Amino acid sequence: MKLTDAKLRNLNTTGKHADGRGLYLEVTAAGGRYWRQKYRFAGKEKRLALGVYPDVSLKDARDKCAIAKQALDRGEDPGALRKAAKVQAAHESANSLEIVTRDWLAHQSGRWDPVTLARATASLEADIFPTLGSLPMASITARDVMNAVKKIEKRGSSEVAVRVLQRIKSTFRYAVTHGRIDHNPMLDLVPSEILKPRRVQHRPALADRELPTFFKKLAEYEGDPHTLHALRLLMLTAVRPGEVRGARWSEFDLDAALWRIPAERMKMRSEHLVPLSVQAIDVLKAMQPLSSDRDLVFPSPFYPSKSLSENTINSALARMGYKGTATAHGFRSLFSTVANEAGWSPDVIERQLAHVERNQVRAAYNRSTYLQDREKLMQWWADYLDGRKVGKVIALRKRMN
Repeated sequence: MKLTDAKLRNLNTTGKHADGRGLYLEVTAAGGRYWRQKYRFAGKEKRLALGVYPDVSLKDARDKCAIAKQALDRGEDPGALRKAAKVQAAHESANSLEIVTRDWLAHQSGRWDPVTLARATASLEADIFPTLGSLPMASITARDVMNAVKKIEKRGSSEVAVRVLQRIKSTFRYAVTHGRIDHNPMLDLVPSEILKPRRVQHRPALADRELPTFFKKLAEYEGDPHTLHALRLLMLTAVRPGEVRGARWSEFDLDAALWRIPAERMKMRSEHLVPLSVQAIDVLKAMQPLSSDRDLVFPSPFYPSKSLSENTINSALARMGYKGTATAHGFRSLFSTVANEAGWSPDVIERQLAHVERNQVRAAYNRSTYLQDREKLMQWWADYLDGRKVGKVIALRKRMN
């Protein structure tokens, strides 16, 4: 006779109480009530644990029994299937998108500087982990990721959307490589086919014709001398603003007229040698009475142990009347434009700007620092700027060989 709900509620007798098709309720002396299913597979008698009554009702137990029977009809062992499902569940739990992504970030940490790592982590924590982070990577589809990055784009952060997409794709590639998932469903996700075209906005920069007026305003500027001299060295060396702000006295050899910026302070993580013109050395000598007893050449006037802040130079330009029309970084563009138009070798100019050769084959055979050529170039540039202070234009020279 099959079991009923009424019979189960009043059942106190220990032993096995059959329901049919191998299903039974086992009542123990301690009062436990366990659903079991007996079956045979490959000539051996086996049994399944289907849960505890009343948490698993009679109907639930019968449904589980029916599923096991279907597996047997297909020639599969329901016990083996359950073990495999448990293993898969444990694997998926250990390989959620957030867990694997954080492993990938840790793997990348040796290649990235702390700021890059922090930005990458923050973008994923803000836009991906809250919705997709807890999901097993194996269950995430290309559409899930596409919807997530389009949501970022929709709020006006198209650049962040592109970077987040690239990071997710890298995470999936890492997961396949390390056996965390079997295949990569993100291979066909191409930013240009998902996101709208971005308009590249270049940083505002002075034009050469504006230099005489600029130098007149610079001469009249009454701001902090640390900022004034940092701006002058920035123009004379064409390095990045952060490289000037973080400059240390130990990096300079004034006798050799050379500035050696260590790899850890460079964007591309490669040491950069900067030839110093006579005028650049004069700027540094002007700073010696102000900061030679400190590590930093251009310490903050408010917090001497720290460098000038990121916006200090741009704020000075704004006070001089160049808000929105010139930036600290823009002086690199000015240098590049004038030097190229004056006929200097593009290779020499690009090396002075510390730009990396994009053609890897060419880069492998062209590792020259062009130091002697750059010494001539930077002295020419300093002399050119001196001439522009009074409105003169130095005659263009022939292109270098």
